Amino acid sequence: MTVLILTSKDDVTADMVVTRLHDAAVPVMRLDPADLPVNTLLSARYAHGDFEGLLSANGHVVSMGGLRSVWVRRPGEPAAHADEPSAWLTAETRQALFGMLYSASARWMNHPREAERARLKPWQLRTAHLTGFAVPPTVVTTVPRLARQFAEEYGEVVVKSASGPPPGEPPMALPTTLIGPDSDFSGVAAGPALLQRYVPKRADIRLTCVGGRLFAARKEADPDQVDGRYGDTGHTWEPAEVPDRIRKSVHDYVDMAGLAYAAFDFAEDEDGFWWFLECNQSGQFGFVELETGQPISEAVAQWLSRPARG
Repeated sequence: MTVLILTSKDDVTADMVVTRLHDAAVPVMRLDPADLPVNTLLSARYAHGDFEGLLSANGHVVSMGGLRSVWVRRPGEPAAHADEPSAWLTAETRQALFGMLYSASARWMNHPREAERARLKPWQLRTAHLTGFAVPPTVVTTVPRLARQFAEEYGEVVVKSASGPPPGEPPMALPTTLIGPDSDFSGVAAGPALLQRYVPKRADIRLTCVGGRLFAARKEADPDQVDGRYGDTGHTWEPAEVPDRIRKSVHDYVDMAGLAYAAFDFAEDEDGFWWFLECNQSGQFGFVELETGQPISEAVAQWLSRPARG
């Protein structure tokens, strides 16, 4: 039984898991949907009351009946590397590939249906509330007056992207920015803005959940640091204990979201309290494993290696 990994060519995090799978003698097919249909072949047959599906890539062939699990890591847009790419070809290729994969009985990390919903920031915040996390007051709005009122109510607030950096070359960094109620909010009318009450923090927390196993890491923050993702603070990630309250909420969250893998970000305030910031359904873990030694890639490989559902 084969593990299928959908990701781009240059994905060091996926490399770590592939190495673990090879060490365990688990067959692996690594595929970037962007390579369809030029460098990858597929065929699905629905006839005589039966279904047959085949994928061929890099000299390997796997049948849908021989799929153990599918890890959706960082795949490219289907058919993006075609000789004549187009929106139509992408749509057709996505239909063929994922329609075939959905017809298999493989286990998913994570299923695209749940992953698409889980990446929506307003849905994340609502789910975090429902599962008992402490969430800073937040507003997502296109109304400048409401944005200004929110800032006046909470004083210092942060504004950040809901969807992450926009696609394109060169890549654009969008750090979380601290603003006050005297800021100019007129630009909010041009597109939805996410504003959140500022949480003065003493540390950033990254908690990775793999099939129910939790790996928490902590990195001290510099005074007045707003976004720990940008800039070198001189601190490193270290293993951290997970409070019981957080442990329960994490399990409830991933159950509600239908996720096998999730990377949570928290802000630890001056009293040691963890505030929920976001949950990335395909977040990186390589940098945490390299600095802390936590066996996250091994946990991912073990989950992917389990037998497919019957």
